[in-house]
Amino acid sequence: MFTLFLLLLFFLCRLWIRGLGCSFFWWRASSASAWPPSLGPTTWSRTVWTTTWTWRTSWIWVWPGAEEEEELEGDAQDEAPPAPKTPPTPKVTYKAPEPMGEHFFAESFDRGTLDGWVLSKAKKDDADEEIAKYDGKWEVEEMKDSKLPGDKGLVLKSRAKHHAISAQLLRPFTFDTKPLIIQYEVNFQSGIDCGGAYVKLLTQTPELNLDEFVDKTPYTIMFGPDKCGEDYKLHFIFRHKNPKTGEYEEKHAKKPDTDLRTYYTDKKTHLYTLVVNPDNSFEVLVDQTVVNSGSLLTDVTPPVNPPAEIEDPDDHKPEDWDERPKIQDPDAVKPEDWDEDAPAQIPDEDAVKPDGWLDDEPEYIGDPDAVKPEDWDEDMDGEWEAPQIPNPACEAAPGCGAWKQPMIDNPNYKGKWKPPMIDNPNYQGVWKPRKIPNPSYFEDLHPFRMTPFSAVGLELWSMTSDIFFDNFFITNDRNTADRWASDGWGLKKAAEGAAEPGLAAQMISAAEERPWLWVVYVLTVALPLVLIIVFCCTGKKKSPATPAEYKKTDEPQPDVKEEEEGEEEEGGEAEEAEEAEKSSPGWCDVYISDFSSLWFPGVCRCRSD
Repeated sequence: MFTLFLLLLFFLCRLWIRGLGCSFFWWRASSASAWPPSLGPTTWSRTVWTTTWTWRTSWIWVWPGAEEEEELEGDAQDEAPPAPKTPPTPKVTYKAPEPMGEHFFAESFDRGTLDGWVLSKAKKDDADEEIAKYDGKWEVEEMKDSKLPGDKGLVLKSRAKHHAISAQLLRPFTFDTKPLIIQYEVNFQSGIDCGGAYVKLLTQTPELNLDEFVDKTPYTIMFGPDKCGEDYKLHFIFRHKNPKTGEYEEKHAKKPDTDLRTYYTDKKTHLYTLVVNPDNSFEVLVDQTVVNSGSLLTDVTPPVNPPAEIEDPDDHKPEDWDERPKIQDPDAVKPEDWDEDAPAQIPDEDAVKPDGWLDDEPEYIGDPDAVKPEDWDEDMDGEWEAPQIPNPACEAAPGCGAWKQPMIDNPNYKGKWKPPMIDNPNYQGVWKPRKIPNPSYFEDLHPFRMTPFSAVGLELWSMTSDIFFDNFFITNDRNTADRWASDGWGLKKAAEGAAEPGLAAQMISAAEERPWLWVVYVLTVALPLVLIIVFCCTGKKKSPATPAEYKKTDEPQPDVKEEEEGEEEEGGEAEEAEEAEKSSPGWCDVYISDFSSLWFPGVCRCRSD
């Protein structure tokens, strides 16, 4: 495969070099004084990029009549109609989406007001008085970098504050034989450090008061993005009612396998959709692509249905229960020659002190250049001593100070003796309490039948402001939801796509986030160039075989006289052809010797125009 790739590169390289020799050049005129004495003012020059990657100039004689032909063709080019201009990028015109089909809630905020929405006036329990109030600000406005003039949305304006806002549905949603589809758009205009953008479907109860909407207000489903630190979440939580106790318990869907980081960092508008079906299946979509799916019965934590049996809390492990799989052999005896007192290492008796070892020189000495500080107080700081430095006399010697034999491992060392381990004949296994029927057991095969909800709300805390929400929609028909998404989010996607930078800008932007991509870019560009240079510009012309080489092999030697006669005939025919071509105006001959190494003729014939 690699060989085929190299051959393809070689073939393209030859074509490319031919183009350089015969096409990629330009003419330039000069005065008569700038030309060689043998040429007149009708001579032109052409600069050619040769295969040796140097700039060279070849002198070309333009035969009479070429200038007139160039002028006529120049006039024809002047009279040619102008080239058509590139059409401008089409603009996407915004039109507010209109709900069609059965739906329970639809809000696009294009009226520019918060009509129908209720700001919470409550305080958060178990919080400091300064931050307990739900006093975060909301505004209806366009995005800061809107690509659709006139498209407005709900914007969370405050940071480090509690926000709560809600609105009533057209009618309560009841979980019966049709699915639930909820979708809305989010744009983290300033990125997101720590905060959520999830929505709550508030449970229909007689006590529901949107003015007192807080974190503890009962909800049926919580759905949407949430992020803090490097933990990127996409919540789907529903509250399930225990049919025995009547208590509610939160059930969390499994985490998506998809990397969600991009949705929080690219500052684009994303469409979040949740579909819960009567058969207990669910789907979580981002930009109409499934990122998580499963079953309400098997893919939530904790599970909807408790286990049929549980461990007996009154059962206790017997005192004589033996859980040891291995024990020491009680019949094992320490060998008589086992020396537990032998050291692990002993001096090497075969070691000899190296010649030149300086026994009387210390390894470190006081720094002779050190000076006692002026503020040194011997009563407080003690007697001053110069700091220690390596002894210069030891640099050329193998060592200094008292020589000692190096330590080596003791071949007779065995360590402390321990009896070997054997299987425990009394092993009874790991003890577990016995199982008993679960008194709280129940089986709910239809967790889809959740508590009806009658309002939608946002109850959020965020360390980042300017979170943009738009086009909330709740329905029980998938086609209706897709139509709303196409009319709303689809326009945003088209507008953002039309305004996206080109490939080069995207590559630079990606490299700014991941600097290691610069290395990939450089290698991607440099490698083909190196291959082109190596395989196209380093060819060697095969020299003719010498008489001595013919003697070494059985290859027949050509007749020298016949070869010379053939060359004379070919030379005469070539001269006649050249004279015939020179007699026609507008043609020229250029000889570029550097092209001889490319396995094609060094003479390149080109029109002078």
